[in-house]
Amino acid sequence: MAGFTADISAIMSGALECILYGFSVLMFVGTIWALTYKRQMQDVNRPIAVVAIMLLLVSTVHIIVTIIHLENGLVRYRDTWSGGPAAFFADVTTETYVIKHGLLILQTVLADAVMVYRCYVLWQSIRIIILPSILWCSIVATGIRAVYGNSQAISNPGDVFATNVEEWIIAFFSSTLSTNLVCSGLLVYRIWKIERDVSRARVTKSTIMPIVRVLVDAAVLYSVVLVGFLISFLTKTSGEAILSDLVVPIISITFYMVLIRITINSRHYLSTASTRRTTERMEQGDLQQFPMKPMEVHISQFTQDDSASSSNKTKNEDRLST
Repeated sequence: MAGFTADISAIMSGALECILYGFSVLMFVGTIWALTYKRQMQDVNRPIAVVAIMLLLVSTVHIIVTIIHLENGLVRYRDTWSGGPAAFFADVTTETYVIKHGLLILQTVLADAVMVYRCYVLWQSIRIIILPSILWCSIVATGIRAVYGNSQAISNPGDVFATNVEEWIIAFFSSTLSTNLVCSGLLVYRIWKIERDVSRARVTKSTIMPIVRVLVDAAVLYSVVLVGFLISFLTKTSGEAILSDLVVPIISITFYMVLIRITINSRHYLSTASTRRTTERMEQGDLQQFPMKPMEVHISQFTQDDSASSSNKTKNEDRLST
């Protein structure tokens, strides 16, 4: 393996993961604020809250296992493991290594499932999510097979590239990258189409295009990490060991980033009824029903909203905010 030795890579990935985990915790707090701000408990979007909590729990357990993994390699087994710490961290059959990557699979499955569901609620069509659903099933299958293969790597457990699961690992990250790109593309196109239809009858300058930028930013962040991992894995460098630990908190960060930024941006989209409905559905975790067809635009409704009293506008702001 080119690059750093396995023990140095483990220390670097552990330190970077701690930094990203701390950032994800702060964003989780912001997400809970976005879900509960000016809302009664019965009005909180519970499904999205459950997903947010689960992502945090998986990230927390993952970093705990990472710390235990470091402690085992650097302290507990440093003098008893054949080959020392470098050999320990390169061994893909150790219990902590297998658990860490199992949690990575779980985190990815959760996040990509939300992406697929976002496409469904925005398009309201089963046909649209056929390809994303197939890709998601591929993520589950290849992820489970890769983790199982690592746990059973007897011939050469000290080299992840020499095991018989290399193709499964590549297939797993290729599947989740494809799912991310396909779902993000579908979401961006749908929102752009809504914006184009609404803009024809809009009498104000409000726009929902910032939501597109939010989704694109999240997709780019996640895609860059996955592409970096694939390149590192295909070139057999130590970067894959570092990036594999960073994927878990980055998944949480991208999820929280979308929800928080949509919440902030949604306060600027109160001038039209169609825009208000769009941002409200997106803001609430994209888990509410989103009946976007047939599309009807009523000019009288837009005029009435623009001429409403300031008290009615304040009431709309309170209802839109999460």
